[in-house]
Amino acid sequence: VQLQASGGGLVQDGGSLRLSCAVSGRIFSVNIMAWFRQAPGKQREFVAVIASGLSTDYADSVKGRFTISRDNAKNTVYLEMNSLKPEDTAVYYCNADIVPYTGSRRVYWGQGTQVTVSS
Repeated sequence: VQLQASGGGLVQDGGSLRLSCAVSGRIFSVNIMAWFRQAPGKQREFVAVIASGLSTDYADSVKGRFTISRDNAKNTVYLEMNSLKPEDTAVYYCNADIVPYTGSRRVYWGQGTQVTVSS
C-alpha cells in the first residue's frame, strides 16, 4: 500500500494550489483521509480530515481558505488551498486509515509535497 502526494509548488501570497494524494495497492477499504503539514523547525500539525462519509473538519488556521474532498472510486484525497499565505509554507503530508487485503488496519503516510508561498 502506498500514498502518492502531488501538486505542491511555489505560489505567490494570495494564490491557490490543489494537492492530490492517491492510494495504491491491494486494499479492502479506505476510511478517514487527512492532510498534515510541517514547517521548518516546527512539529507536524493537522490541517484537514475527511471521513468516508464525506464529513470534514479543519484546523482553525485554514478554515474558509482550504477545502478537503475525496473521490472514493479513485481512493484519492484532495486539498484545495486558496488565499495562501507565507505562513502556509510547509511540507504537506497526506495520510489514510486503510484496511489492506493482507495485514492489519493502520494509518499510512504519503511522502510529502512542498508548498512554498512567497510574500
